[in-house]
Amino acid sequence: MEPRRVEVLVIGAGCSGIGAVIRLREAGIHDVVVLEKAASLGGTWRENTYPGCACDVPSTLYSYSFAPNPSWSRAFAGQAEILRYLEQVARDHDVVRHIVFGAEVHAARWDDARDVWTVDTTAGRFEARSIVAAAGPLHRPSIPDLPGLATFRGKTFHSSRWDHDYDLAGKRVAVVGTGASAIQFVPEIQPVVGALHVFQRTPSWVLPKPNPKVSETAQRLFARVPAVQQALRGAQYGLLEAVAYGFRHPRVLHELERLALRHLAKQIPDATLRRALTPSFVLGCKRILLSNTYYPALSSPNATVHATAVESVRGDTVIGADGSIADRLDAIIFATGFHVTDPPIAERVWGQGGRRLADLWGGSPRGYMGTTVAGYPNFFLVLGPNVGTGHSSAFSIIEAQLAHISDAVAAMRARGWTRLEVRADVEAAFNDEVQTAVKSTVYNAGGCTSYYLDHNGRNSTVWPWSTTRLVERVGRFDAADYQAR
Repeated sequence: MEPRRVEVLVIGAGCSGIGAVIRLREAGIHDVVVLEKAASLGGTWRENTYPGCACDVPSTLYSYSFAPNPSWSRAFAGQAEILRYLEQVARDHDVVRHIVFGAEVHAARWDDARDVWTVDTTAGRFEARSIVAAAGPLHRPSIPDLPGLATFRGKTFHSSRWDHDYDLAGKRVAVVGTGASAIQFVPEIQPVVGALHVFQRTPSWVLPKPNPKVSETAQRLFARVPAVQQALRGAQYGLLEAVAYGFRHPRVLHELERLALRHLAKQIPDATLRRALTPSFVLGCKRILLSNTYYPALSSPNATVHATAVESVRGDTVIGADGSIADRLDAIIFATGFHVTDPPIAERVWGQGGRRLADLWGGSPRGYMGTTVAGYPNFFLVLGPNVGTGHSSAFSIIEAQLAHISDAVAAMRARGWTRLEVRADVEAAFNDEVQTAVKSTVYNAGGCTSYYLDHNGRNSTVWPWSTTRLVERVGRFDAADYQAR
């Protein structure tokens, strides 16, 4: 069977993939196909449906700049509302006709003789001049390989694969992990379960969450006078950038730490539990969490905090590294994050010379502006290495990268190029600059271990400068940085 030929093949129909179609069409590129492994769009907001799932960035910021939503119901939108927003944007911009659902990518191989990518999927074979990998970093759940876990007879699942058919009422439940998802679902399940055991390897900094409802009056005002919501977006952006300044100059963060400690002291009266929940690293080293309900849930009579990593599972018992146990368990819920620095897409892409991207990276992803990789022509990443901000909206990053990508693809068409590849020396210089700058930031010097650091201890995740600088640098395609033919 002949492969389906297309100019640009986009992998993933989440925030990045939807935006890619819109931005490419604006640049005059209409021969675009999106491969989506699921039966519907939405990416991480389709897959994460755990109780309490919501954004930790203000709703007004967490949206495309070209598609403001005046109808957000709260300052921080919930999962269902964000998914509806993405579906609406896709409908408004006629994105769905570009998507092939049920098309999981097995392998993408570069054909050096013809300057095309051959992509094998569950929906058949495709040939593409260019690929935009928009699968995102919050994709494959990370579940620890705990001794004895396979023998646990109760229910187990990851927060991003929540089993809504399993009734938690009255059950004895262990939660492993205390990051961004746990802080949202723990307060939701605590009143329902019979006993809750939370295993916390490292406490997180938790700030109060200012999450008021947005009144209908305000929604009508945003709809009728968009400049008002735009002004709010600008103010929120500026506030987050001020916090990010502290990430680059950690001494500035002391006032925020004092706010977090006051929040902890107010909500956790027990001194022993308060000590267990007090971080020993600088705020910002791990992602800052926002909640008004997490601490009260942990101090409830049916909740027990185990300030330790999990060592093993034995029968119906989870055993902590400090010897503490949670026994007679009915369920274990993993809130242990994702494979951020070893993304699945890297295992399925072979570039020049048949080299697999995962093998090139060797556990430490790197590229140019988080967008292109030397040795992988006509291949573009969205939310790739070292463009994470740790504080601001992913949409700012996505739109900057899509500007870079669409300009590159348009230049290929206009100049008759069949091949475009970032220069190895340009990529190396950029990575040296990033690694030098990130050393003094809170991400590296804050005294913690986080998902920002890869398996080799290298920070291959974070952009070490301001979001403003990211938008300016990443959003600009300069043909001089590339070699073409």
